[in-house]
Amino acid sequence: MANSASISASIAGRYALALFDVVKESGGIDQLSDQIAELGTALADSDDLRGLIASPLYSRQQQQDGIAAIAKKMGLSAALANTLALMAQNRRLFALPQLLSRLQELIAEARGEVTADVVSAVALNDEQKQRLTATLAEKSGKTVKLNTRVDETLIGGMIVRLGSQMIDSSIKSKLASLQNAMKEVG
Repeated sequence: MANSASISASIAGRYALALFDVVKESGGIDQLSDQIAELGTALADSDDLRGLIASPLYSRQQQQDGIAAIAKKMGLSAALANTLALMAQNRRLFALPQLLSRLQELIAEARGEVTADVVSAVALNDEQKQRLTATLAEKSGKTVKLNTRVDETLIGGMIVRLGSQMIDSSIKSKLASLQNAMKEVG
């Protein structure tokens, strides 16, 4: 399974880089960002769309027609629509989720943004999110976007992942550390 995920990421990476280069030259990065977010939402919400891109039961022509209709209905840019059409023609639509993810990474990098994944025991209010964003932006020197989710098993505190760094200030991890220390003593 990991091998097929690696292959999908590799395929998606090449398409994403080519599309990004074309869009960057024309100055349409903001439009592309909005459209891939829209396409990502459609992919998450639609079982039919996920079936279209992943099922081998659809012929190449059916995939091409389906993705062309979706691109037209969503008003996607010519560059994005053409990339999707090429992926359908080459039977590579299964890599669409990885394409969207890689494009988001490229756009964030071009804008000087970084995404922080925050897992907290309770939902963060707006003031906490703003303070955390400001602190992380100061530390990283980049614009920070937060992806937050709640995990009640943390008991309290939070876990923050910013790039390759992880800061774990959860009560759960502190209790686990204390438990390990006590095992070593006794």
